[in-house]
Amino acid sequence: MKKITGVSLFIFLVALFSCHVNQDRSQKEEERLTPEETLMQKNLDKYVTVKLTADLSHLSEDQKKMIGLLIKVGEIMDEIFWKQAYGDKTDLITRINDPRTKKFAKINYGPWDRLDNNRPFVEGIGPKPAGAGFYPVDMTKEEFEQSDLPGKKSLYTLIRRDNQDNLVVVPYHQVFSEEVKKAARLLREAAVLAEHEGFRKYLNLRAEALLTDEYFESDLAWMDMKSNKIDIITGPIETYEDRLFGYKAAYETYVLIKDMEWSERLSKYTEFLPELQAGLPVADRYKLEVPGSESQLAAFDVIYYGGDCNAGSKTIAVNLPNDEKVQLEKGTRRSQLKNAMRAKFDKILLPIAEELIDKDQRKYITFNAFFSNTMFHEVAHGLGIKNTITGKGTVREALKEHAAALEEGKADVLGLYMITELHRKGEIREELMSFYTTFMASIFRSVRFGASSAHGKANMIRFNYFQEMGAFAKDNHTGTYKVNFEKMRQAMNSLSDNILTLQGDGDYEGVDALVKESGHIKSGLQADLDKLARKGIPVDIVFEQGSEVLGLN
Repeated sequence: MKKITGVSLFIFLVALFSCHVNQDRSQKEEERLTPEETLMQKNLDKYVTVKLTADLSHLSEDQKKMIGLLIKVGEIMDEIFWKQAYGDKTDLITRINDPRTKKFAKINYGPWDRLDNNRPFVEGIGPKPAGAGFYPVDMTKEEFEQSDLPGKKSLYTLIRRDNQDNLVVVPYHQVFSEEVKKAARLLREAAVLAEHEGFRKYLNLRAEALLTDEYFESDLAWMDMKSNKIDIITGPIETYEDRLFGYKAAYETYVLIKDMEWSERLSKYTEFLPELQAGLPVADRYKLEVPGSESQLAAFDVIYYGGDCNAGSKTIAVNLPNDEKVQLEKGTRRSQLKNAMRAKFDKILLPIAEELIDKDQRKYITFNAFFSNTMFHEVAHGLGIKNTITGKGTVREALKEHAAALEEGKADVLGLYMITELHRKGEIREELMSFYTTFMASIFRSVRFGASSAHGKANMIRFNYFQEMGAFAKDNHTGTYKVNFEKMRQAMNSLSDNILTLQGDGDYEGVDALVKESGHIKSGLQADLDKLARKGIPVDIVFEQGSEVLGLN
């Protein structure tokens, strides 16, 4: 036994005294807060702060300068997204007096809590419009659908009213003219510094795309790049913010540093896509489309999030481009954001598993399984069907505001299907139970994002569906869940068949019924989520980020 010296005892007593002083100070500060301030502090506590950094030592001085320019592009996309999601950021922030509420509004890009079904948290603010800032607030679905407006369903147009109160279509590059001109100039400056020829070409094409809303050529150029160390995903991309129809794309930016070693390890899986598509657990007519042969898997450390991807719950993997024509011609790139993923695993998923997963199955919760489940979720976006077989156009057009949630649900279950098949072929060697148990724990993580998130809604549908099929059981004595391996596999195949059929048929009514029946949190699950909140387990992460954090200033 180690002896405690006089000096050691003194240090111990000082530390103990300091701890009590800090606890007393914290308690007194909490007692001084008003009920509203206390509530807002609890809202902020749903997020844990992560410093967003990466090793830049292998980059040249020109490459480091280029990163600074790309981050400035992201800051402009961030400004545009504020306008799409809410409107005048400055007006909102200046009218809020409480610093906690100001901070929370910045996290949410507006006065609605994205992790609480878009509940308003600023006095005098009503419900969030389903169409955000993409459509007139007083416009009904019927008015939109009955209007004869070319380009009204375009990803890159806003719907506005003219002086006669009629609906009109306005292209993004006109509405956000000042911002996209600045961003395009910065991208061209970055292109001059680019050492990778393909990246230089992409930056110039992306600059032009921002000015014209024509993204096809820049998407193809982005898919042609494979050996670039630095990457940027920027522009109007995802449609989650449009909860009215799911037609309109929101601006965002990721600045990325490629992990060449990890990317090389992942690249082998893309060759299995055609075989996996053919083996999907659904009737043959729903799997006739062939995934693009140039699909890619890559791992990155992300060093900047801006706009849509930074709002509320943070993305840890992306599957792009979204353009169905590009996907069929070139496939997609599935980008795993390794450092952000690690932060969520360590700070959120592991603590959740300690509370809600059976103690004998916790050993199966691994970062490799979490990484792989997330990766194959993104790969699975490329499987299935993009165009309905019933003449209703693309799946996105046919399923409207439900398209995103159903697509996320598809990717979840097909990702697990892919892992199961690749394990059977000997291409994945880790114990299959690790992937299933980690998958189960991840449902609790994602379902906490709430119904306002397509990912959260997809997780609710899957949780309720799997529970009904006995894929897992809850021990009421311990309050923990245990995976039933065989029944989970059956549920995976059954839900895959259900979702792929709904997508292929373009069955809006069927999807609407599924969302209403299963796309919400039931009382038993809510009690578990309340338990996680009481334990102080964060729901998601926020970032300290930018050039200064990276040491580039």
